[in-house]
Amino acid sequence: MRSRTGVPADTVWQQLSEQAAALQDIHLAQMFADQPDRFARLSRRAGPLLLDLSKQRLDVRTLDLLGRLADARDLRGWINRLFAGESINHTEQRAAMHWALRVPPQQPSPVQQQVQEQLDRMTRIVERIHARQWRGVTGEVITDVVNIGVGGSDLGPMMVCRALDDAADERAVRTHFVSSMDGSQVSHLLHQLRPHSTLFIISSKSFTTIDTLYNAGTARAWLQRALGDDPAVIGCHFIGVSSAVDKMEQWGIPRTNQLALWDWVGGRFSLWSSIGLPIALRIGMKGFRELLAGANQMDEHFRSAPWTENVPVLMALTGVWNTNILGIHAHAVLPYDGRLKYLPAFLSQLEMESNGKSVTRDGEPVPTGTCPVLWGEVGPNAQHAFYQLLHQGTEPVTCDFIAPARRYHEVRHDAAAAELIGQHHLALANCFAQSRLLAFGEAALPPGEQLPMYMRYHGNQPSSTLLLDQLDPFSLGALLAAFEHKVFAQAVIWQINPFDQWGVEMGKQIATETLELINGGVTSSSMDSSTDGLIAAVGAASAAKDL
Repeated sequence: MRSRTGVPADTVWQQLSEQAAALQDIHLAQMFADQPDRFARLSRRAGPLLLDLSKQRLDVRTLDLLGRLADARDLRGWINRLFAGESINHTEQRAAMHWALRVPPQQPSPVQQQVQEQLDRMTRIVERIHARQWRGVTGEVITDVVNIGVGGSDLGPMMVCRALDDAADERAVRTHFVSSMDGSQVSHLLHQLRPHSTLFIISSKSFTTIDTLYNAGTARAWLQRALGDDPAVIGCHFIGVSSAVDKMEQWGIPRTNQLALWDWVGGRFSLWSSIGLPIALRIGMKGFRELLAGANQMDEHFRSAPWTENVPVLMALTGVWNTNILGIHAHAVLPYDGRLKYLPAFLSQLEMESNGKSVTRDGEPVPTGTCPVLWGEVGPNAQHAFYQLLHQGTEPVTCDFIAPARRYHEVRHDAAAAELIGQHHLALANCFAQSRLLAFGEAALPPGEQLPMYMRYHGNQPSSTLLLDQLDPFSLGALLAAFEHKVFAQAVIWQINPFDQWGVEMGKQIATETLELINGGVTSSSMDSSTDGLIAAVGAASAAKDL
């Protein structure tokens, strides 16, 4: 697409509003009837990923106008600044260089040397554990690894480990995840493990996250009750992943058991870093490097492809069209593969923590809506939960349908294999049928069939379909990087900073202050009557139990 940077953004917004008015009375079923080649016009491929926008309520002219908006917001310039390592996270005066974690080692730079050093350290750790050479303090082989983190230090690794379970290294140990701050999750898990053969990974960028440190403290006490309080217990049973070397050492983790992070890696963008150690333990370093390679391929596509062919940019611009022009403020992520169970939760954090902002980079209130409310579930489960609202509710919702095109293609060719392939085809049939019904409504039904009002489907609900060739490390890396770049491109359009999360930070600060009051059993004049009343109720309940 040729540059149109001379067109003011306000002019393009107005043109987009006029385009929406021109399309508002045209049903998606009619769009397909008028354009039999609509799929060919509105689908794009990038590496292992196929994006189908044909069921969105837009046309080629809409995409052209959205490209003009990208130019008016200087998206190309912002992409260049991102990949040049400039401090585009201006509120924290940091670069956002998660992309540097997946640059091939053949492209040396000071940053790449640091990244490769950590990858080499990860490799040594993974090989020791896989070779059964990492032993507990009593000499027993490590059989279970528990990742203790929260947010990006938990969701990303957990999601990828589950998604790539079929690609697990044959030498992999059992991998578990703990994130809940209330203690119930870690307590339940510890009852199932043996301290002599369990290794913990404490993942915290700052090594001050209270949720993570409380769970880590519980794990340390559990180990010490069984194995003693010799410092060697921590040395044999804990690995730390953080940017805070001194804090890890103070906690007792020796330097040899530490992996580094950098301040230019945001938590929700960190699975590509040492935070991904559980992933590497699950799928091996070869699989982990394939994950990085898939993401890197998408990075290069995002950097160079024109807007009309650029899959992450098209994902972003379609979201802007739906949110800001069509006024749809809810979005569902619907993977049709049980291995992607945690993808909706991961994307909820990625998108809403990044773009849930109401202030522009210039410190002014945003003039438009930003991130929609995002949620989701594995498609077959969701069909029996909230699809009723999607099909016949009063709230419009946009959807992303996500599925691998093939599965079980490498298993033996017998009756059991055919049954597995048949199950996968059943999932795909439901995926395609649901998006079709959302788009076409009653037009998707056999002709001439008359339904009573309570059974009618209006349709015209927009959705995108993202089809992977197959779910393997390379394709998953490309998919996740595409969503990361979608988030960044939308932030540029909305003129916000997607790399900070001050709302989260303020919540942590207030929680710490409130914890002191709860532990002390006192109220404070700085608190409101509701919080004071709730703290008093906790104190009364505790006192009653002690009687």
